[in-house]
Amino acid sequence: MAKIRSKKNSSKKDTIIEKASKLFREKGFGAASMRDLAENVGVEAASLYNHIQSKSEILQAICFKVANDFLSHLEAVQTSTEPGLKKLELIIRFHIRMMMDQYEFVYISDHEWRHLPEPYLSNFLNQRRNYRRSLADLIVRGIERGEMKPIEPYVAVLTMLSAISGIESWHRSRKTIPQDVVEDNMVKYLIEGLKK
Repeated sequence: MAKIRSKKNSSKKDTIIEKASKLFREKGFGAASMRDLAENVGVEAASLYNHIQSKSEILQAICFKVANDFLSHLEAVQTSTEPGLKKLELIIRFHIRMMMDQYEFVYISDHEWRHLPEPYLSNFLNQRRNYRRSLADLIVRGIERGEMKPIEPYVAVLTMLSAISGIESWHRSRKTIPQDVVEDNMVKYLIEGLKK
């Protein structure tokens, strides 16, 4: 019986986190209240505390879910036997799909992480730095193998991530360009810019 209850609580918590991600994106983490969240979920504010302890707990769940998704994918790609340029393409495609399919979560992770309390903030920033360093190392190895142009790896990483974050504009538009066309074109531009 306890397992059924915990599964129910887990799915209710997931619903709360989903609704919170939309609310945090629309209002900002600081401006969104527990009362706002309760209204969006359709429950009394007091009953939210049966599932979560605070807004910060929700923010942590969102930020670390996104960070873990990116890190897991990166590790899988790094251990693959694909050439460096193909590895980079797989990572870029994953970033684009995350921006399209999990937009609310990625947006919160990119814009609201500053509100994480310690020690979560430091942990998140360390993961972020290590992730970017790993991407830069992938580019360094690609340059060393003659697959990629001799460019500054960190600048390449910033350029790629900035370009992909531009998908926010696609979300705000009427989305007249299909998702797969956006993905293929972005990959082409970003990979062609690195290819030797």
